[in-house]
Amino acid sequence: MKDEQAILVVEDEGDIQELICYHLEKEGYATIKANSGTEALHAIEKHMPALVLLDLMLPGLSGIEVLKTIRYSWSMGELPVIIVSARTDEVDIITGLELGADNYLPKPFSPKVLVANVKALLRRAAKQPSEEPATAAKILTVGELTMDIDRHEATWAGKILNLTASEFSLLQLLATSPGRVYTRNQIITHMRGSDYPVTERSIDVQVASLRRKMESGSTSIKTVWGIGYSFQEQP
Repeated sequence: MKDEQAILVVEDEGDIQELICYHLEKEGYATIKANSGTEALHAIEKHMPALVLLDLMLPGLSGIEVLKTIRYSWSMGELPVIIVSARTDEVDIITGLELGADNYLPKPFSPKVLVANVKALLRRAAKQPSEEPATAAKILTVGELTMDIDRHEATWAGKILNLTASEFSLLQLLATSPGRVYTRNQIITHMRGSDYPVTERSIDVQVASLRRKMESGSTSIKTVWGIGYSFQEQP
């Protein structure tokens, strides 16, 4: 198995649950199944899964309530959670992300995209316990992008990017968690205190400027319409 811990699949539709489990197990992951919100919480307590795939529309306890319990009642901020739901209303997506979901995949979904998201989040989670000492140089590398955090220098394919402090901060936030969708409000919270008054409109302006300076790397910054932005590593 790729991971000692299993992936919890919280889904009340049997066919979809089986499809998700099939593709995960095909990649070498163990899976745990839960058909309701209550079962999901019991499974988390019992098995401590490596990652949770969470539907929102569940019998009894909703996916949102499960997420609230994980993040707030249990203070499990490091447990990766991906919402996989047919609910695509903007308010549902934003609520899920702002409550602490790491990503939101709408149904119908591509199994390849789902597995790619799982792999990316597990890689990120595996790196967290072994952070470098504060005195060590902090270098972030994602594909063609390299960022020297201490020096506030960024390059794309070896070419130096002439970024403002705000653009650098924005790019660092997105690139630190490839594939994760950040709402504009989440970005604003991160950017607050930078060198300009942050608004939703100013975030869009900063993204446009950042894309222009990244040139061939501009397509790495994806717009998720009505929600926000994410950084996708190019193939």
